[in-house]
Amino acid sequence: MSQSTGLIKRRIKSVSNTKKITKAMELVSVAKMKKAVARVLASRSYSDLAWEIAQEFSAGAAEDKHPLLAERRPVKKILLLLITSDRGLCGGFNAQIVREVSKYLKIESETTIDAVACGKFGRRAMVKVKNNVVAFFQDLANNPIYEDILPVGRLIVDEYKKENYDKVMLAFTDYVSTIEQAPRVVQLLPLVKTAGLGEVAGAEPAVDAEQSRGIEYKFEPDMSKVLDLLLPRLIETKVYQAILESAASEHSARMMAMKNASDAAEDMLDDLTFTFNQLRQSGITREISEIAGGKAVLERT
Repeated sequence: MSQSTGLIKRRIKSVSNTKKITKAMELVSVAKMKKAVARVLASRSYSDLAWEIAQEFSAGAAEDKHPLLAERRPVKKILLLLITSDRGLCGGFNAQIVREVSKYLKIESETTIDAVACGKFGRRAMVKVKNNVVAFFQDLANNPIYEDILPVGRLIVDEYKKENYDKVMLAFTDYVSTIEQAPRVVQLLPLVKTAGLGEVAGAEPAVDAEQSRGIEYKFEPDMSKVLDLLLPRLIETKVYQAILESAASEHSARMMAMKNASDAAEDMLDDLTFTFNQLRQSGITREISEIAGGKAVLERT
C-alpha cells in the first residue's frame, strides 16, 4: 500500500507541476491574443477599402495596362505563400491549414508549385511532400509590424513580374472568433475582382458594388505609373493582413489548447486524489482490523 500511495503522490506532484505550466502559458496566450485581435480588427477596415480600390482598378483598367492585372494562360507554374506558426502547442492550428493546402495541391497536381513558407511548420510540411521551398521567413507572427512583411511582398511581386510564375496563391488561417479559425487558400496574383480582402476576412464590403459601377477614374500622370506605385502596396497590405489574421488565430488556438490541457490536468488531479484517499483509507481500515484481531487473540489467550 505504501508503495502504491508513493507512486500516486509522485504522479499528483507531476501533474500539478504540468498544470502550473499550462496555466501560465494560457495566461500569456490570452494577453497576446487580445493584442493580436485588436490589431486585426483595427486593420480590417483599411484593408477592405484598399482592396475595393484594387477591385475597381482591375475592373476598369485593361489587363495589359499592368502585369499584376494580367492573367496568364495556361497556368504552368504557381507560387504558394503559406503562413503557419513557428511554435507548436496550438492545437490543430497548423494541421488545419496544412490539410487545406494538401487539398489544393491535389487539385493542382498537374502544375508545378513552389512555396514561400512563413513559419517553421509550413516549411516542414512543404519539404515533407517534396515541394520546392524558394524562400523561408520566421518570427513574423510574433507581434508583426508592416515593415517586417515588406521583403515577403516584394519577393512575390518581383517573381510574378519576371514571369517566373503564372499565378500566386495565399494560404493562411482567417480569424473568425476565439474558438473558430478558418484555413483559406485564395488567389493573390493576378489581381482579380473576386480577390477582395473583405471576402477573405469574412467582412462585408464597405461600398456596394452597384453604387461603384460606372465610376470613371482619371490617372495623373498616367495609369501605368499610378498602378506601378499602388498595386505592389496593395499586395503588401494583403500579405500583412493575412499574417495578422494568422497571428490572432494562432494565439487563440494556443490559448484554447492550454485551457483544455489545464482542465484535463485538473480532472486528472481529482481522480488521482480520489484514488489516493481510497488507498489510504483502505490501508487505515486494514491496520485497524489487524490491531483489533491481535487484541482479540491476546484476550483469548
